[in-house]
Amino acid sequence: MTESGGLTVLHLTQPADGGVGRIVEGLVRAQVMAGMRVAVACPSDGPLAPAAARHGARVHPWRAVRAPGPLLVKETAHVRELVRGLRPDVLHAHSAKAGLAGRLAVRGRIPTVFQPHAWSFEAVEGPVAAFARRWERHAARWSDRVICVSDAERRRGERSGIVARWAVVRNGIDLDHYRPGPADRARASLAPLRDLPPGTPLVLCVGRLCRQKGQDVLLRAWATVAPHVPDARLVLVGDGPDHGALRTAARPSVIFAGEAEDTAPWYRAADVVVLPSRWEGMALAPLEAMACGRPVVVTDTDGARESLPPGHETHCLVEREEPGALAAAVLRLLRDPALRDTLGREAQGHASAVYDVRHTADAVANLYRELLGGPQADCRERTSR
Repeated sequence: MTESGGLTVLHLTQPADGGVGRIVEGLVRAQVMAGMRVAVACPSDGPLAPAAARHGARVHPWRAVRAPGPLLVKETAHVRELVRGLRPDVLHAHSAKAGLAGRLAVRGRIPTVFQPHAWSFEAVEGPVAAFARRWERHAARWSDRVICVSDAERRRGERSGIVARWAVVRNGIDLDHYRPGPADRARASLAPLRDLPPGTPLVLCVGRLCRQKGQDVLLRAWATVAPHVPDARLVLVGDGPDHGALRTAARPSVIFAGEAEDTAPWYRAADVVVLPSRWEGMALAPLEAMACGRPVVVTDTDGARESLPPGHETHCLVEREEPGALAAAVLRLLRDPALRDTLGREAQGHASAVYDVRHTADAVANLYRELLGGPQADCRERTSR
């Protein structure tokens, strides 16, 4: 198949929420609009399934859990059945679990793209991490392309001994949706913020409440920030397995807002956005925040340094698991409105120039065509080797 309208792609993903879910949704929307036949296999309890259906994709519930285990045999068999019935031209597997089941099911019999969205072996330690590395080295032979979302993510894979046909396609966001807007109007639209006094300093963290995203480190940093800016509030948007422990450890000035169907108003409501992750490929939340004109403070995970505008590392990049450094960066921005405004304007311009989801979709479509031997479109961002 060489034309977009004749190409069928199956996106296989677990998880179906958070940044991965939003990335897959963006690809699905763009690919349907380009005339591709798009199918999505994912757990039905996340927001991706209904969103993909709204965009015109065929959605197939895939009962897969996040972690590998005894259910893997059934999960892999289900993928095999889906591939047999759908006969896709390309299987695009997202994140570790889908990469595991999808590549076991297909074993290179159809063009297969694997996108780790951060390497699985970063999430574990000891023998489990060693096994995950061995698996990724082995499974690379069943990946026609491995898409990384940052050069740092690709380099980490290479340093771990993975020999693959690499492509680097940076994450993109919907710039029509994530755009600057008045903070006071955004705060008035969000129930947890409506009773705050006008001008309350607001620090925001958007992400699944789990070890990866590092909200526990942020709470330790907030214990230093709060006494210096006693009227400030820290808002955690998201839910996850660490919710209970985080709430127990939190100060009264921390607001747990829960899941948000639309995160754009939250970014507009914030003065500073923070993502203190322990590992990433290239996190989506900072890109969304920058597109809304907000300065971000991020930890130096894969893709973080690449995602920032030139020169922002001085103010916006800190070492992982260093609550003191994180607190100092947040305090500096809270105390300096002029610096916040400058960084926010520069961040918005950088996001608009570099992280348009249409660039990402063009790059992925060209990669599919390359695998299938068809002509490539003129796209605005694509790096591969």
